[in-house]
Amino acid sequence: MPEDNGNIREPEAVEQALCSGATNSICDVEGMLVGNATDRNLKSGVTALVAERPFVAGIHVMGGAPGTRETDLLAPDRMVQEVDAIVLSGGSAFGLDAASGVADELARTGRGFQVEDVRVPIVPSAILFDLLNGGDKGWDANPYGKLGRKALRNASTDVKTGSVGAGAGAMTADLKGGLGTASAVTASGHTVGALVAVNSLGSTVRGKAGRFWATPFCLDNEFPIVDDRECSRGTDEIGDNLPGAGRQNTTIAIVATDLKLTQAQATRLAVCSHDGLARAILPSHTIFDGDAIFFASSGKRRVDSIAPALFEIGHVASLCLSRAVARAIANACPEKGDLLPTWTEKFGAGLEGRNRSGVGRDWQSHEETGDSA
Repeated sequence: MPEDNGNIREPEAVEQALCSGATNSICDVEGMLVGNATDRNLKSGVTALVAERPFVAGIHVMGGAPGTRETDLLAPDRMVQEVDAIVLSGGSAFGLDAASGVADELARTGRGFQVEDVRVPIVPSAILFDLLNGGDKGWDANPYGKLGRKALRNASTDVKTGSVGAGAGAMTADLKGGLGTASAVTASGHTVGALVAVNSLGSTVRGKAGRFWATPFCLDNEFPIVDDRECSRGTDEIGDNLPGAGRQNTTIAIVATDLKLTQAQATRLAVCSHDGLARAILPSHTIFDGDAIFFASSGKRRVDSIAPALFEIGHVASLCLSRAVARAIANACPEKGDLLPTWTEKFGAGLEGRNRSGVGRDWQSHEETGDSA
């Protein structure tokens, strides 16, 4: 029977029906690659998703303060039906230049939408606000184009998480944010993966023990599970998470599947995926957040009946995203100049055994993450 921890019941059906992919990352979706570039002095970075070939994508924005580039062309009625890469970046509006760097690198390798003898890389992007996180923002020239190029060059199936890429300088209401990923294989055999940079106004944890809101959806102890029997109601905690003057946030994500989709179908699944943020972050989708989710399709699998597949994938996508949010926070690492503690610093000392061993396990050295521009 599911265990009742703090009046939150673990959904037994989810555990029985789902398993994570081989790497528990968005790269379990065949053909998808992820690259990060991180500048430690800047306390910011860029994350790029690219595939073996152009791919279908959609987007849905639910935050009140978004920052995006080339997302209008993802509407189902637009001429261009595929993209070459998707970029998540820190830097607020400055970070939109990361997509230029990715586009430059793609053009160098001959990728892009062909117009006569010219190829134009299609690179939609979204940014988060990390300009007030303690990093050195006194640059002479915008650094994000260079970070974008480096992120694309670093693309592989080995996805680093925690204090890297677009999540390098992220913060939440009460903890250091980060970059997270998770995947699942559905009962029908579809693979779904999520990649998220968590920089939320809301909190990802509840109570004095730091229990993740996403705990009911955890698979295979992928992030720490802690017992919190104090069970303060969520409504009691919202007031602590509202911003002070000048506070800006945003959680941005990419969810992907191997099912062949149209842009309209990808857009609908992006809408479904937002449930994952609402379950893992309290509050989410606020007027101060720019929450935006891309949904991508590698097109590797086809089905005869699309509606049941969309129903299944939409639900699983939201669960993957909730799990990825928790993993982003759990794997953040402390660094000089941080304004907020990591989950491990604040809550990790009391964990024992398997829970403690899982904390921060995905975070790698600066050199491995593509450190500095």
